[in-house]
Amino acid sequence: MNTEEREELTGLLPPPAAPTLPAEHMAQLEAHLMREIAPAGAREHSRPVAAGLAPKRPRRLLSLTVRVGAAAAICATLLTLGPTGPQRPSADPEAVDLLNRIATVAAERSTPQVRDDQYVYTLTQGTREVMDEGEDTFRRADWHAVDGTREGLARVTVLSGPSGKGTTDMALSRDPHSTTYRELEALPTDADALYERVWAATEGQGPTHEEAALEMIGSMLEGASLLPEVDAALYRAAARIPGVRVVEDAEDAAGRSGVGLSFGAGDDPDVWVFGEKDLRYLGSEEVALLRVDVVDEAGETPAG
Repeated sequence: MNTEEREELTGLLPPPAAPTLPAEHMAQLEAHLMREIAPAGAREHSRPVAAGLAPKRPRRLLSLTVRVGAAAAICATLLTLGPTGPQRPSADPEAVDLLNRIATVAAERSTPQVRDDQYVYTLTQGTREVMDEGEDTFRRADWHAVDGTREGLARVTVLSGPSGKGTTDMALSRDPHSTTYRELEALPTDADALYERVWAATEGQGPTHEEAALEMIGSMLEGASLLPEVDAALYRAAARIPGVRVVEDAEDAAGRSGVGLSFGAGDDPDVWVFGEKDLRYLGSEEVALLRVDVVDEAGETPAG
């Protein structure tokens, strides 16, 4: 084959895909961080994602028993120890201000009394692709043992779509790539310390270090709704990472409108959505967080 023919064939190939951070890799980083901060013996977890029930764009980290992120060594302080160079994004003052206001509101919420024999209940809504047929809209309720020592439960209800309406229950065995409520509770509540752990854990990840760190923080937000001090520290840590932008007219996966914070390059950035008045975390454009609570039994729904 001569050079001209080779160049012609090369032109027919699609461009190489941009590098992304695989979900399983991020899940491994989650486990790594929790091994660093959790007491020994508290490392059996649960939260497999049921086959076929991932949202339209896969969530990069698995959720509560809680979606928590990252690793060990402390190697940075605030933004100054992040990556340098002409490609580094600058911090948006409007986004920093909003994140700090969200943190202030989060810190004022009350912390529930939680026993080891209870379950964390999480209700989310999203969509899934049905091969060649369209999209299902579904709600998923999860029950995870607070201390991770008992089997959990997932209940998926299809609300609309080609699969037809219906509810399916699935047992959730313990998953070494997820974390318990108690381990999330053990995360640093100092924003600097939490930022340093996340930044160190995501070094070398991408598309950019900033995006990987923000993805990891985003993975923790559902479960942190029950832990005001951890919740506030996550938002203050995110305020130290450049690349976040305010979205005035955001909407979560359940159609609720609010103010958004987006990050990531390209036409499909990640967007966290918050209530316009109460600044409560509503989830994302991909997965709406409808409720997080604590109950006594798997399968039990919270009152009210």
